[in-house]
Amino acid sequence: MLVRPDSVGGAETKGDADHPANFGRLCSKGSALGETLGLDGRLLYPQIDGRRVEWDTALDHVAGEVTRIRAAHGPNAIAFYLSGQLLTEDYYVANKLAKGFIGTPHVDTNSRLCMASSVAGHKRAFGADVVPQCYEDLDEADLVVLAGSNAAWCHPILYQRIQKVRERGARVVNIDPRRTATSEGADLQLSIAPGMDQYLWNGLLVWLADNGALDQGFIEQHTEDFAETLVEARAQSPEVAIVADETGLSAFDVETFYEWFAQTPRVVTCYSQGVNQSAQGTDKVNAILNCHLATGRIGKPGSGPLSFTGQPNAMGGREVGGMANMLAAHMGFSREDLDRVARFWQAPNLVTGEGLKAIEMFDAIADGRIKALWVMGTNPAVSLPDADRVAASLKKLELFVVSENAASNDTVNLAPVRLPAAAWGEKDGTVTNSERRISRQRSFLPIAGEARADWRILSDVAARMGWSGSFSYRGPSDIFREHAVLSGFENHGGRAFDISALDAITPDEYKALAPCQWPWPRSGGQTLRLFADGHFFTATRKARFIATAPPKLASATSTEWPLVLNTGRIRDQWHTMTRTGKSPRLSTHIAEPYAELHPDDAARTGVQHGELACIQTAFGSAVVRVNVSLGQKRGSVFMPIHWSAENASQARASALIHVKTDPFSGQPEAKATPARVSAQAAGYYGISLSRQRLNFRDCCYWATSETSAGYASHFALTAAPDDWMAWERSVADDGEAITFQDSEAGVFRFALMQQGRLTVLIFIDKSPALPSLSALEGMFGQDLIALEHRRALMAGRQAGNGAADSPAICVCFQIGVAKLSAAIASGANSVEAIGAALKAGTNCGSCIPEIRRLIKSAAPLAVAAE
Repeated sequence: MLVRPDSVGGAETKGDADHPANFGRLCSKGSALGETLGLDGRLLYPQIDGRRVEWDTALDHVAGEVTRIRAAHGPNAIAFYLSGQLLTEDYYVANKLAKGFIGTPHVDTNSRLCMASSVAGHKRAFGADVVPQCYEDLDEADLVVLAGSNAAWCHPILYQRIQKVRERGARVVNIDPRRTATSEGADLQLSIAPGMDQYLWNGLLVWLADNGALDQGFIEQHTEDFAETLVEARAQSPEVAIVADETGLSAFDVETFYEWFAQTPRVVTCYSQGVNQSAQGTDKVNAILNCHLATGRIGKPGSGPLSFTGQPNAMGGREVGGMANMLAAHMGFSREDLDRVARFWQAPNLVTGEGLKAIEMFDAIADGRIKALWVMGTNPAVSLPDADRVAASLKKLELFVVSENAASNDTVNLAPVRLPAAAWGEKDGTVTNSERRISRQRSFLPIAGEARADWRILSDVAARMGWSGSFSYRGPSDIFREHAVLSGFENHGGRAFDISALDAITPDEYKALAPCQWPWPRSGGQTLRLFADGHFFTATRKARFIATAPPKLASATSTEWPLVLNTGRIRDQWHTMTRTGKSPRLSTHIAEPYAELHPDDAARTGVQHGELACIQTAFGSAVVRVNVSLGQKRGSVFMPIHWSAENASQARASALIHVKTDPFSGQPEAKATPARVSAQAAGYYGISLSRQRLNFRDCCYWATSETSAGYASHFALTAAPDDWMAWERSVADDGEAITFQDSEAGVFRFALMQQGRLTVLIFIDKSPALPSLSALEGMFGQDLIALEHRRALMAGRQAGNGAADSPAICVCFQIGVAKLSAAIASGANSVEAIGAALKAGTNCGSCIPEIRRLIKSAAPLAVAAE
């Protein structure tokens, strides 16, 4: 990214055309980052028990309490929960302090929720946590298989690269229970039954063997355990008909996929959370890797497995040992590795084995084994499975510290000790992406308020605990250099992670560091692809085939719980919205939490599109808007993960998810929790715009997002209040009121003004069909002194400001349905023509599937007119 700060606290952002990861393209979230830099909602000074304190007081308190708890209960009573949002240097210091000096092995990260199964699968097959391929392989592939990845929304820049190769004739297969935006750019959609991926991939292995499509030379020279793996695969998926039956696919589609895979030498398989977030995620990963190993399609241009990382620095965190089952520099807990790290760090209290993984860690907090927790840059009270139980457990801690830049979120609000951390734009360090590419993140803003870099906060605590000499870093370049030295320390090619070519980097060289890929050992150059020579990182230097267990859902549906709950991301939001929720434009496409249902399931449960539903599991419940879609698979319900108690009444998807985990990776199952759906009684639906947040505590549902004018809220009431005006005054500020009420029709409209300036606008109706947000937002800029303007306001229309254009389809350039439809009617009948006319679709491209849909739906009308 190239960033130019403006003079009012924001910044102009654009993609860096010279960066090899994105070549100048940004997703909608990246394009909007400049809008999220204001200090509203920032944690700007340390707090203890709600009181502002000096840094020395806060650091003394943390160091003293950690020391006390360690002495009283042992180091295992202390835990750190980190984040893929941290920079590598922050991660490194946290792990060194915890595992080497405090002596606790209980250091894990929210990467456990996104990449752990890929890590475990890679280690089982390759002997190391490595992604062998690079993004250039997408450009050279003739078949791209997307497995469990709505890449059009979640990795839009890579998805547009895939669509470019499709234009030259490459094929795309999309394996996903849902038909998503990604499906519209696929040549074959495989709407697989939830959790049944292994049947499909094991069936492919069997089909390859039975149809002479194996690379016998590669198997014999560079792999082991093939025969046993094939026997197990054949027991599960002996023929196409059985695979079709178990996966819910047609035999024709299954065989088509198998034939394409066998006949296409250049195949890249991209897999993400739909594979990883499973109680059998590691086996799913290995079932995919087995097929690439069996055909020798790995480490070659345009051919190999490519895991799409779920967070900006999940890989960087793993490089420094940021998970409970690893040490720094990709080392483990062998006697040799423990001795090596202890000597390098001169660590007085190095751990001797693995710690508790995320779900186990919070179980230990709940039952009192862990007394102290330090959370950095993540929001576990929203994001972890069974989130209500997680939130309750955090209240039991003797010491609960958060390092955050958000003054308020579900986790921060539970923490007695709050340490203000530097935010994006203020932080300086490195991150590593899916293709093992290390990139510099340079600060362009001064650190706000009294906030400090995470590595500095950790180092200051370490100094107070008596270890200042080992944490005397002057800046992130010192930390990175130590990290690079450790990667090459006693590493003679046996460890995959090696950036020792950078072990003497100076501060100036670090400042200018160009994007680079590891391994980059002192004795050689950077590595674009791994395993091209057929040598792996196992003891035998051969890759291992892994026989996978028969697939099954972690919990079965039943009469009581007839549906399967699947959770995931939407296009324009990130995690729990502590940053993206600050951007007005990112909520213009989807502003509310929702549950997506197939029309048949909606009819059976008595809910209609646009109404409210209660989604329940054995762990919790949520009330959200209903989205009825033919793209949803029968028997399933989908919910986005982003909403929290900060912005919705009851929409935390993770509070509904069970805590079943993969036995190898510890990654929780986020795609298959038994659920039921029922109609949520709502007599009245409402929408509001206000300059300040309103209080909807008496509503059965509400969801709030930020707009350029202030805040927008959707809400609902079970029944009409006794006095509409009294109800309105309970949620809104004082001011001159304009009202309209039709009790018989069930319509109520209310506005508040101060000096002719609109401050609150509320529309309520018995129907969920209400005016668009963009129409109402336009009214906030009007002079409401004139009588005709007030009448227009109560009628729900703008006075002389033109037609509303919502919802936004292209968030990057704020182009909505009205403008797109007008352009299409004027003859812009292709994505390229729309881009030329309106710029829509020319940045990240994630809106292109919806633009194509609008063009397609308009085509019959044009023919009829002719």
